[in-house]
Amino acid sequence: MAKIDAGRLPNIAGDEEGGAQASSTGSRGAHTAKGAKSTKASRKSAHTKKKAHTFSKSSKPKNSEEVAFQGFDAVVPQTAKTTAASHTLADAMPVPPPVANPANPALHTANSAAATREKLTTSIPNGTQQTQTQDAETYQSVFSSLAPKGPQKKVQRTGTPTISMRNVTVVYPARPNEPALEDVSLDVYPGEFVFLVGHSGSGKSTFLKLLTREIIATDGHVMVAGQELGRMRNWKVPYLRRQIGCVFQDFKLLPDKTTYENVAFSLECIGKPRSVVRTQVPEVLRLVGLAEKTDMYPDQLSGGEQQRVSVARAMVNRPPLLVCDEPTGNLDPAISLGIMKLLERINRTGTTVVMATHDREMVDSMKKRVIALEAGHIIRDQEEGGYGYYGAL
Repeated sequence: MAKIDAGRLPNIAGDEEGGAQASSTGSRGAHTAKGAKSTKASRKSAHTKKKAHTFSKSSKPKNSEEVAFQGFDAVVPQTAKTTAASHTLADAMPVPPPVANPANPALHTANSAAATREKLTTSIPNGTQQTQTQDAETYQSVFSSLAPKGPQKKVQRTGTPTISMRNVTVVYPARPNEPALEDVSLDVYPGEFVFLVGHSGSGKSTFLKLLTREIIATDGHVMVAGQELGRMRNWKVPYLRRQIGCVFQDFKLLPDKTTYENVAFSLECIGKPRSVVRTQVPEVLRLVGLAEKTDMYPDQLSGGEQQRVSVARAMVNRPPLLVCDEPTGNLDPAISLGIMKLLERINRTGTTVVMATHDREMVDSMKKRVIALEAGHIIRDQEEGGYGYYGAL
């Protein structure tokens, strides 16, 4: 009798069934053994090629240090691979455009602000790139309100010019080899507004002094209001200046006279009766906005108010020509705007205005005729022009 293992009871039924299965499996394995060997070899070669580009994953690693890398993965840190994978995924996924969220209006506001601050790259003359923002492009000059609305009314250049110069040259005795003006020719017709621009020493002040006959041209012909200034007798000069109003940078007001008296003095000098003075002076002071300061002295007025008194004094006689030598040079932009609005209003009544200035924003905004001087020569005479780059270092 066979010995029975004390730790295991035999399962007779199971043993018989297992023996039958083993015999059938053995017969089938004999037929497929040869094919399995070839399939296994091909799978093994393919798996070996693919294995160089992937890393094996253990189902449950003991810790993070036990993760095995193979091939390329063995020399690339895991953080770098994760970052590269995230970039690849981000590039593959399309980014939807920002849309307004009705439940969150702040999101739409933020998207609009980001679009507004989009940077633009523009070229500048030296070939470098300069980045500007939309905010810089929306900047407006304080003089933008003086910009012409629509097409400007063209000045009729017919008849006798208010100012006419032909081959004018001015040489000061102290500088005989450097003419202040040289071979200048131009015409300015009634009703024009002309800006005279150029850096210091270009000849602007000499140009204006020729018009008021403070100096006489060395050569050439200067005609103002149809009169030849080079041949004019000295006793006729005061009559000429009655037709020219002058506005200066330093005001030139009489300190011991009130606002009313300073304006009235210019009428009294030319012999106007008192009835005309009493009528015209309050009217012109109201026009320049000083109707309530008629009894104040110059030292009681601000710089802008003193300049308005100077303008009122220049225009009270309604001259056909108004000459201004940098009238806004000592004033802040807000006050300068008021002075320029006043001068433009005077110009619309038919008065010819010639103004020397260094204010770039004013010239660029108003789009009037611009005459540019450089070393005594006219280098530009442009309708609706801008200041340019004269005197810029």
